[in-house]
Amino acid sequence: MAVTGIVFLLFLIAHMIGNLKIFIGKTDYNNYAAWLRNAGAPALPHRTLLTAIEVILVISAALHVGSATELAIRARRARPIRYQGGRPPQSYASRTMRTGAILIVIFVIYHLLDLTARVFNPKGIVGDPYDNVVADFKNPWITIFYVVCLIVLGLHIRHGVWSALATLGKNSVRRQKAINIFAIAFSTILIAGFLVVPLSIAFGMVTYQ
Repeated sequence: MAVTGIVFLLFLIAHMIGNLKIFIGKTDYNNYAAWLRNAGAPALPHRTLLTAIEVILVISAALHVGSATELAIRARRARPIRYQGGRPPQSYASRTMRTGAILIVIFVIYHLLDLTARVFNPKGIVGDPYDNVVADFKNPWITIFYVVCLIVLGLHIRHGVWSALATLGKNSVRRQKAINIFAIAFSTILIAGFLVVPLSIAFGMVTYQ
């Protein structure tokens, strides 16, 4: 669970950095997207890098969901009798991990159909990801949906980072406060990096070029 979570975090960091290239301009953003599709050419086939990333993410997703299911089953077997007087206090991020995960899956599917397959994209122009992104977030409803889903993802990451550090043996009574602060700061900065793109487009700071 922790290791696959780290794989996702590394991908999200790289994805966020790539997204921020939209502020450099249309040419640089589209060139970056083209590089992702053609990295290693002509020695390697088209989309080699993207395909490798996709395979790693699909395997990690399967292992992540499988681990979550196994942990839930173990927890239920370990405590067949429900808590008397309600469950112990939990953070909001912890309480919403499962429901949040469902929304994240829906978001990922929509995101792929929107900006990768261009099925739902208002422009859906092949080879022009910059205009596709701008067209998306000119629609306030799409922007609101993305913002809500990214905030949920942030809560998921916050709890996931804290849990992963505990699983990997970095947690202790002395370190709990520092780990909690790190988890909050990390998730906030990461999600802010994603949010700044749709919000900048929605408020007219990034436009068609």
